[in-house]
Amino acid sequence: MADEPQRRQWKTLDRDLNRIAILENATGYVSRPMVGPGIALVFIVLAGLAAAILLGTTPINFVVVAAAAFGAYMAVNIGANDVANNMGPAVGANALTMGGAILIAALAESAGALLAGGDVVSTISKGIIDPATMATTDVFIWAMMAALISSALWVNLATWVGAPVSTTHSVVGGVMGAGIAAAGMAAVSWPTMGKIAASWVISPVLGGVIAAAFLALIKAQIIYKEDKIAAARRWVPILVGIMAGAFAAYLAVKGLKRIVKIDLQTALLIGVILGTVCWAITKPLIRRQSIGLENRKKSLKILFRIPLVISAGLLSFAHGANDVANAVGPLAAIVHASEFGDFAAKVEIPTWVMVIGAFGISFGLFLFGPKLIRMVGSQITKLNPMRAFCVSLSAAITVIVASWLGLPVSSTHIAVGAVFGVGFFREWHMERRLRTSSAISKKKTVAPEERARRKLVRRSHFLTIIAAWVITVPAAAVMSAAIYMLLSTMVG
Repeated sequence: MADEPQRRQWKTLDRDLNRIAILENATGYVSRPMVGPGIALVFIVLAGLAAAILLGTTPINFVVVAAAAFGAYMAVNIGANDVANNMGPAVGANALTMGGAILIAALAESAGALLAGGDVVSTISKGIIDPATMATTDVFIWAMMAALISSALWVNLATWVGAPVSTTHSVVGGVMGAGIAAAGMAAVSWPTMGKIAASWVISPVLGGVIAAAFLALIKAQIIYKEDKIAAARRWVPILVGIMAGAFAAYLAVKGLKRIVKIDLQTALLIGVILGTVCWAITKPLIRRQSIGLENRKKSLKILFRIPLVISAGLLSFAHGANDVANAVGPLAAIVHASEFGDFAAKVEIPTWVMVIGAFGISFGLFLFGPKLIRMVGSQITKLNPMRAFCVSLSAAITVIVASWLGLPVSSTHIAVGAVFGVGFFREWHMERRLRTSSAISKKKTVAPEERARRKLVRRSHFLTIIAAWVITVPAAAVMSAAIYMLLSTMVG
């Protein structure tokens, strides 16, 4: 009996400790989603402080400090949204873990931005607006600021919804909207906008068709052959050579502007030479790797895994070299206009501005990238190493074809279009085999409801992404015009 009060005391203590544990778990659950935004906010503040330290704190430079912060915010959003297109297929095919993909992408994106990022950028996004229509330097600065803020907000919203959108088109829309608000409709080059609008259709369709064509080739020449391993020994080195050549030409055209200017014909020649060299090197390696493999489809995935990982890294490098200007282009324009009191179609990007863009993309990828990586890699359609390899290969080839045709294309639209192309090709191929087997066996055809259930591309994601693509430019333009009017009122 004497132990009873003590036992009750221990029970009370246990209940109190359980309550504390439950409270701690609840606090952790609630606060965990705030960690990413908190770290991103610290980076944005540090970017502004870096600009203040480098440029001083005179009144005009406070504008640059604010622009640096918003440029960092844009870079974080590019990392959260755009990079998923390069790494999603490799993760969805289980060729890379999420951690490995994020590490490779962060290193490759930063290296591409800092080593091969263009030192000259068209700050009015490829001639969308004419700088001469801007009345004063201040008008130009606030227009670029509005474009920067609106495009960052739109990409952030798209990432939250789960739609991979083109950051290039977001910046285009932002610049167009601010230009119209600042100088009227005449300031916009409508033929240029017409080309960009055409790329909404051309980019994903071309990417999808090329990816589907390579998947059809792999199925016909490797997967459905009686001796799959012998077929793979012959064709995998050829496909790796095509991949190496395509990426060499892609990087020569798009990613090496800072080092040397290369025309398309020279880039294609470089691609052919490097592709041939890689084919010759890969042939004995694939033969050695295929020794002892069973003659089945699962063995083929092993042979495609390393080429897929390499292609994902190269895509990220090229993306960092080419698309970092989306984050820092308007910021570079603001820095130039603030320092020299004028504005030009092209300006040099200061190194510290490129660093903000490179680190911002890496932070955004690390903190917020997994959501879009999973969506692109596994939620649109099921990918394996062969299908994912076709997506990566299509992205590089499509950019080369678009450069040859002189079309402005979006790497986001190409990559996601390639994923859709692979998925829709699989649906068509499955339907054809079902019809053939039904005709041979004279079985009853599959009911429409069952056919709908067997769709290999998730229609909800397809419709969401297409809708986001269509409204990106007008939405960013409307937001940018509103932000410009607000800034003009505040400083006027």
